[in-house]
Amino acid sequence: MIFIVVKFRTKPDWTDRWLELVRPFTEATRAEPGNRWFDWSRSVDDPHEFVLVEAFDDDAAEAHVTSAHFQEAMQTMPQALAETPRIVSQTVDQDGWNEMGELTVS
Repeated sequence: MIFIVVKFRTKPDWTDRWLELVRPFTEATRAEPGNRWFDWSRSVDDPHEFVLVEAFDDDAAEAHVTSAHFQEAMQTMPQALAETPRIVSQTVDQDGWNEMGELTVS
């Protein structure tokens, strides 16, 4: 599985509109074969930073970055961004989320 985390820092005047701007991209990506999840969060420390956590089957990531909705998002997102997004992308040897071993809720 390819596990990806991307941090997007928005311009202040786009912060409240960011999730609406990326909604079509989000919905299309979630519908892709091989997409495991595609989840947005907002930083608790910086109100202008959004964190995207996504995962794909190993063979699905290339189709994602060559898709029409990805290419369109790469054209529409920059207007709202204060800087180039930062990314961590790794292939991991698992198929999804595991339970946390250090904390068990019964």
